[in-house]
Formats: sequence, C-alpha cells, structure tokens
Amino acid sequence: MDDLETRELRYFVAVAEELHFGRAAQRLGIAQPPLSRAIRQMERRLGVQLLDRDRRGVALTGAGEVLLREARVSLDAVAAATRRTRRAADLQQPLVLVTKSGASHELLQRLLASWADNTDTAPVEVVLCEVGEQARYLRNGRADVALMHRPVDDLAGFDTEDLCTEGQVALLPSGHPLAARPQLTLADVSNVPDLPIARWPQLDGSYPDGPGPEVHTQSQLAQLVALSKTLLVIPASSRAWQWPDHVAVPVVDAPDITTVLAWPAGHHSSALAALARAAAELRNRPPAAPTP
Repeated sequence: MDDLETRELRYFVAVAEELHFGRAAQRLGIAQPPLSRAIRQMERRLGVQLLDRDRRGVALTGAGEVLLREARVSLDAVAAATRRTRRAADLQQPLVLVTKSGASHELLQRLLASWADNTDTAPVEVVLCEVGEQARYLRNGRADVALMHRPVDDLAGFDTEDLCTEGQVALLPSGHPLAARPQLTLADVSNVPDLPIARWPQLDGSYPDGPGPEVHTQSQLAQLVALSKTLLVIPASSRAWQWPDHVAVPVVDAPDITTVLAWPAGHHSSALAALARAAAELRNRPPAAPTP
C-alpha cells in the first residue's frame, strides 16, 4: 500500500472537520466531485471505511477518528518543517515566543528585559494567543518557544524549563458576596448557583460538562465575569488582564500552577538555548522590590 500524500490528508481533514462535502470543497477551493472521489480512493487504499454517509449527512467512523487525529499531527509536522527550514536560512529572523494574552505578564517582561541586556542575541517576537493554543503554535512551527502552564496545558512532546510556581485566585464580579471574602476554597466556588464556573477547553479541545458558559477568548471571559455570568479560577499572575469590575480572591486549596518555557523536544538553536538559560537565571532571581 502506498503512503498517503499530504494533499490527501488535507482533503480528509477538511471533510472530517466540516462533516459536509460541499463545505469542505468550498474551504479547499475545489469542486465537490473530485473531493468525494479522493476520499473514496483513500478508503479503498487503506481498506477501511473512514466516513459513514447517509441522507442526513456525514459522520466519522472509529477509523476516521484515528486518521483525523494522526493527520492533524502529520500536517502540523510538515508545516513546522517548512517554517523552521526557512527561518534557519535567515539569520536575522527573530525567535518567536507565543503566550496567552495576559498570562505571566510580569514574568514575560522580566524575561524580555534580561534578553535585551544581551546585545549578542537575536530579537524576540511575541505572539499572543487564546486559551490552549500555544501547543498548536509550537507543533506547526508558527512559534519556536512558548510560555505554558503545568498541569493545565498540553506539554506532550516538549522540553521545558520551569520558571515559577504560584497559587490560584478566583476572579469574581466585584459586587458578588464572595468577592468580599479574604480567601476562598474550591468548594466555595465550585457550585455557586447564580455564578457557575466558566468551562475552559480540555487538552483534546472538548469542554467538561457543567452549567457554566464555554469560554473561548480572554475578552469574552472578562466580559462574562463583569456581567456576573460566571467566575473562574486562574493562576495569580493572570490577573494582569483584570478589569475594574473584577475582584481576585486567593483560592487556598487550588493546585499550584507552574509556568514553564516550552519548545519542541529535540529542536535546538543557539538563540533558543540562550533564552532557556535566561529563563533558568530568572527562576533563581526574585523580582526586584517595587520602588516606594
């Protein structure tokens, strides 16, 4: 059996994500009949059925779910190889660092300041992303390194350098009775009838069950908290994007969160090595006391 081609994997991913041949063909910029033929040829070559088709639509079979997962990984690897090869040929290319908007803000400032003090290093370009997107940026080569959080982020396949460990806070609307407490527990915030806890995407992209809203972006989340529609528990340093309508209260029994510098395992460059060393130095150097 011949190996599947990158083009075929792209075709299948489009159909599997859209679950509609017409929309997938439009997304790919091709006609629907050749797309349908390509998927059937894939099924014949693999000897398995990837899709269930009926008048109601298209659904993935068990084999199709496996191929979708593997195809995404393969396409990310191909994209990463292309991007990293092009960057390696340009010595002036910056080191691309991706981080969640508002997360680890003070730590990132210290890291960039330390980096800027070394005139021999390449520039760092900071890319801001939404919740849980850092791993994808690293895997498809759109970023070289990321600020991520253990245990909540997907660190599979990455090397890491620990930066700091901190507690968590509950972010609440300022007028809610819980906002007046000096501290809270997870039991206090896990079942608040008028303020259900926000639901973040899990590592596989799905959302846990619960009455709280599914959140996709930091701005959406900030608005929902300010409107007294939800609360959330986040690392203390993520309060950088806190609004005046919010109050942050320590959650004393929430698990600690460790901020790490992460990069694809086995990926090395002099700039990346220097940034990892700068990160290790910051871990052992407490932040300067504020000026009175």
